[in-house]
Amino acid sequence: LQRVSMTELERLAAYDRMYGDLLREREVVLTKLEELRSAGKQRGATYQQLLAQKLTLQNLMGRFEIYGIRPE
Repeated sequence: LQRVSMTELERLAAYDRMYGDLLREREVVLTKLEELRSAGKQRGATYQQLLAQKLTLQNLMGRFEIYGIRPE
């Protein structure tokens, strides 16, 4: 891996992009969970895995928010 030197502004922009990616991924997961819920498949392995992924994403987003990085 090659280390890339970033300015403070570039670093903040990277965190903002990462947070945006987390938001988009969470929306995809929530949509899939709702589809499975509507089909009555809450006890399936896929549903449980998506639920765990949702909680992981929420945890990561919460950590960003602790440091003041949140959507505008």
